[in-house]
Amino acid sequence: MPLDSKRYKAVTEQLQDSDMSKSTKKNIAEQSQTHIEYLNTLMKKTLWLSNWMIHNANHIRPNVDGLKVGGHQASSASITAIMSALYFSVLKPEDRVAVKPHAAPVFHAIQYLFGKQSLEKLQNFRGFGGAQSYPSRTKDNDQVDISTGSVGLGVAFTAFASLVQDYIHAKKSPGTASQKGRMVALVGDAELDEGNVYECLLEGWKHGLTNAWWIIDFNRQSLDGVVREGLYERIKDIFAAFDWNVVTLKYGALQQQAFDEAGGDRLKAFIDTCPNADYSALMFQGGAAWRTRLMDEQGDQAEFSALLGRRTDEELAELMGNLGGHCIKSLIEQFNTAPTNRPTVFIAYTVKGWGTPLAGHKDNHAGQMNTKQIESLQKVMHVREGHEWDKFEGLEQSPADLKNFLSNVPFNTDAPRRKTAPNVPGIGPQFVGRGNISTQAAFGKILDAIAKTDSKLAQHIVTTSPDVTVSTNLGAWVNRRHLFATKEIVDVFQKEKIPSTQKWQFTPEGQHIELGIAEMNLFLLLGAAGLSHSLFGERLLPIGTLYDPFISRGLDALNYACYQDARFLLVATPSGVSLAGEGGAHQSIASPLIGLSQDGLASFEPAFADELSVLMDWSFDYMQRDGEKGASIASDKPIWSRDVSGGSVYLRLSTRSLEQPPREMTEKLSDDIIQGAYWFKPPEPGCDVIIAYQGVLASEAITAAGRIGSDNRNVALLAITSADRLNAGWHAAQHARAQGNISATCHIENLLADVPRHCGIVTAIDAHPLTLGWLGSVRGHRTTTLGVEHFGQTGTVDDLYNHFKIDSVSIAAAAKSFTM
Repeated sequence: MPLDSKRYKAVTEQLQDSDMSKSTKKNIAEQSQTHIEYLNTLMKKTLWLSNWMIHNANHIRPNVDGLKVGGHQASSASITAIMSALYFSVLKPEDRVAVKPHAAPVFHAIQYLFGKQSLEKLQNFRGFGGAQSYPSRTKDNDQVDISTGSVGLGVAFTAFASLVQDYIHAKKSPGTASQKGRMVALVGDAELDEGNVYECLLEGWKHGLTNAWWIIDFNRQSLDGVVREGLYERIKDIFAAFDWNVVTLKYGALQQQAFDEAGGDRLKAFIDTCPNADYSALMFQGGAAWRTRLMDEQGDQAEFSALLGRRTDEELAELMGNLGGHCIKSLIEQFNTAPTNRPTVFIAYTVKGWGTPLAGHKDNHAGQMNTKQIESLQKVMHVREGHEWDKFEGLEQSPADLKNFLSNVPFNTDAPRRKTAPNVPGIGPQFVGRGNISTQAAFGKILDAIAKTDSKLAQHIVTTSPDVTVSTNLGAWVNRRHLFATKEIVDVFQKEKIPSTQKWQFTPEGQHIELGIAEMNLFLLLGAAGLSHSLFGERLLPIGTLYDPFISRGLDALNYACYQDARFLLVATPSGVSLAGEGGAHQSIASPLIGLSQDGLASFEPAFADELSVLMDWSFDYMQRDGEKGASIASDKPIWSRDVSGGSVYLRLSTRSLEQPPREMTEKLSDDIIQGAYWFKPPEPGCDVIIAYQGVLASEAITAAGRIGSDNRNVALLAITSADRLNAGWHAAQHARAQGNISATCHIENLLADVPRHCGIVTAIDAHPLTLGWLGSVRGHRTTTLGVEHFGQTGTVDDLYNHFKIDSVSIAAAAKSFTM
């Protein structure tokens, strides 16, 4: 029997003990070798299952639409040994892994061997309801740690997950901290072309990154061909510059043994100098081609010729393919000795398509084995026809022994990968604004009011911002709650008694994580912090601020965070052409449309401080909900399914101050604000026109209503706090009615129910008019949409509002067209 995986590292270290008897050392060495043999066996089975899974999806399962199903046999094959070493021996339950997107079949195969993935899901790989094309926290049932698919984002996510882990452990009482896990990214070398990877490296260096492993599948092939020469040196130097521990896995155990033979130095020199394209081509051509090329280059050297002569063509091909990334023994040795007190990158040389007939071919990225090739692999794997899905088919070890081995793998526990954490109770809305105030200023005051309390809510909030902390009104919060760092850093200005409104004190107790200017890093950190309850069993309530126009700059990472079902509050300010002095690209146009369309993100744009107070209080609860999606469809009053399941929240705020309405915040008004709209001035029986506004154009809409007529009875004002919520509720109601619930209705339908059919609607927003343009479709009212469709320019607010025809005069003119 092999050594238990839990004891493998410890006993192999004992082999270095000079006092141990030779017989004991021999016994341990034999058990260690048996352990490696079991890992190699499971690696081969994983290689087969992952390839068969893709072949079945593309060539055996009925294909009703005739389109290519896809899959990545070659990209999966190159990382099979790495993943087998990790999952079957090295990883512990507290470790978290981001699997490279194209290795999903390998991941699913490993989970299948663990008993955590069903045969039905594998057979339906890339089919509806089957195992996902790319590992997904929200779509797969085999408990993916970190979703991947958008190239490079899963890689960087692990760094921020490590930072969040440090943050959580710094807050724990001494003696209560659990074991820190390693945040592991399995990286395709082509993923290193993504810029967000290097933005992350810089941020990790700033924050003293630890417990991060990045394992690069250095197969030197990308989608369109073979990578450029010299890439290894560039990668190594970049990581070394950011103080990463760099481990190169270039040679496997077979190669290292051959190097020790006479003539082995020539073999090593050839491997080191052989161009990437040549190495790939020779891998595809096989042992005879290797022998010819080696002899042509080295000549008939006696020792070297003898080294080759002792090996058949098949053995020579195996030797040349035995790179470090394919050698279980080499991988285990390096993984078991890597530190965790600093980040480590493993550059593992591999061959794309390793172990398959596709190995090395430059077209193998999207290529798949044909029937003849898969049959050839099946024969090599000793898999009988009709037994392709059997877990232990064709293996030397008995099924009982393999089951026992798998049951003792450290990573393979019965404990769920998804942790839970208690919900944090709210403290109610914090009403802060009277007179003239902007929603951005009100946001800062609300957070400051929370910071003054000793509530659990205040203790669980963590804020972050990409170098715009002060200008997005987080300053008061930071002054009270301080900045986070694993070690104390004094505020030099405060120490030297230099007057400053900001107290920049870094401490392990701090609750603000300061970032550099990269928005991609902001959303990746929010994603990691927003999953802290699931990853680490500790609840955080992350709040991230940035300038609204720059949501687009980090949109891929925002979408990625939402896809993982991370929970955070995104506060984007200042917004729109109301940011008149900045002009151009600094004035956001499309961001409300992003909020409207982004799954997992409830979007709001309040006009007044009391609305914002209600929404922030609701947001902290919404971020913690975990009910089943779709649970409300059958009810008489269907709501957006995410009202049950929860999600993240986006608040679009403004720097423009408005006069606050003197009013009581009733339960009904509060509920309407959360549902997305309320009547600022309700319609009367003779109503001819509704002015519907969202956000900071409230003052223009109110003024416009006053311009239309002296009695104002023919004008109504609809205050929209969330086009997103209204639209989602409307679609939920339509879906419920389509399912047979004919009495189902929604908030916007109810608001417009008594409005005469002849009445017109004028919509106004400091953003793209499409945001509200759909309102006329709810009840069939004529609609005029006002907003901003083009890049702005510098000027005063009045200048720009007049230019884009969203000023009170233009709103009134549009409204009057319905009253004539």
